[in-house]
Amino acid sequence: MPIEHEQLIEMVDKIPAFPHSVHQVLALTASADCAPKELVSVIECDPILTLKVLKLVNSAFFGLSKEIDSVNRAVIYVGINTIKNLAISVATAGALPTSNKAGLDMNQFWNHSLSVGVIAKQLASNRDVKGSDVSSYFVAGLLHDIGKILFAYFFPMEYKDALTESYESGTPIYVAEKKLLTLNHCDVGAILAKEWHLPQELFCGMERHHQTQFSDADDIISMAIFAADQISHQIQQKDFKAQALPEVVEKWLGAPIEKAAESIPNLMDEMNKAAMFVKLK
Repeated sequence: MPIEHEQLIEMVDKIPAFPHSVHQVLALTASADCAPKELVSVIECDPILTLKVLKLVNSAFFGLSKEIDSVNRAVIYVGINTIKNLAISVATAGALPTSNKAGLDMNQFWNHSLSVGVIAKQLASNRDVKGSDVSSYFVAGLLHDIGKILFAYFFPMEYKDALTESYESGTPIYVAEKKLLTLNHCDVGAILAKEWHLPQELFCGMERHHQTQFSDADDIISMAIFAADQISHQIQQKDFKAQALPEVVEKWLGAPIEKAAESIPNLMDEMNKAAMFVKLK
């Protein structure tokens, strides 16, 4: 059964809104002149957000040499952009449904999402993306498929048909979604990102990670998520046939996808370190 755009808007409206503190964080960090003291003040007014951000900062994912005991110190050690991305991750993981009747395997879903985030972060580092921006690549990878969760939770029978179609025919899930539901998880992710006023780089990663046409600077993070998604499937599924990379993506990677995949060491170790991001419910 085709799903109308209006139905998706209603679906998104049923997802709990971000806490006011997270909206304030997004508003503050949208400005290049964001003052660290203002950001710290906003986060510290939300005890739950403060606790979760500090847990992430002190996790193995960051591997800091000393324990960080305040948001102010966290901003100093990991930077404003990273703190913004931590707040987004915490809020998103807490807002999304944790189960569904469509048969979408949530453990598999989050394992793949963590894998794409870790790989995108590594690809960005390999391409000399500055440290303060690398966290955006990780979070874009972590969130790139969340449209699947919304489909599976709000339209379980329809999405179960799409999952079955994909499995039985070998058709990519985003193609099966489009065929049966009119829209795919990229479309749904983009709607959610827009409604939640997520940063442009996250919006692009969620909306464009299955497209093959990339043209401008805004598409760099989308190219990274596209490549990371392919590499993740290639590493985790022995029989997976990777899409041919668009020339612009291969040029950005600086190598064919097989070579780029070889540049991702210790993926499971890094995923285990990143698992804290999906445990903070």
